[in-house]
Amino acid sequence: MKNSILTLLAVAAMVSCNKKDSVSTSNSVDSTDMSSTAPMDSPKIQNDSAAVSSTLTDAQALSNQDKTFVDAAAKGGMMEVMMGELAATNASNTSVKSLGQTIAKDHKMANDELKKWAATVNYSLSSSMDASQQKMHDDLKAKKGADFDKAYVDMMVNDHKKDIAVFKKQSTDGADKNLKAFAIKTLPTLENHLKESEKVKAAMK
Repeated sequence: MKNSILTLLAVAAMVSCNKKDSVSTSNSVDSTDMSSTAPMDSPKIQNDSAAVSSTLTDAQALSNQDKTFVDAAAKGGMMEVMMGELAATNASNTSVKSLGQTIAKDHKMANDELKKWAATVNYSLSSSMDASQQKMHDDLKAKKGADFDKAYVDMMVNDHKKDIAVFKKQSTDGADKNLKAFAIKTLPTLENHLKESEKVKAAMK
């Protein structure tokens, strides 16, 4: 009888110890779970913040000088190509035809470079000339023979003087390094166009 009582007490003590171990283990797991989830929430918030800031495009960071230059270069480039193609077809003087072909070809290349830049910064270039440029094109298209030749060459002399001034300003005042490089690279071509236009104009007198 005495041995039975001792056995029962021993069993009771073992059960009590097992319950304590179970509670302790449970608390330990809960604590670990909570501490492991906390850091996960924090980086998630930081990542969300970074995602929002990354949606800002490079185009929004362009300076007013850069935007003014890009818009003028895009429209001016289109006009030079259209006028040059018109001269290559409608001019009666072979030198004027050749000038038109050269100017159209060179400005197409420059326009393509500008389009590639615009794509990298998500900038929307103008797809058409402005009203005054369109009128100049239409007026030139209506001319024939020597009148056409003179009008085109005069236009190229005047336009390239303006273009050179615009590109020089960008080469010194522009903020976007790629646009500055584009302006510097294109300047010699524009200066050559002006030189050749003046040469053809002098020969026509």
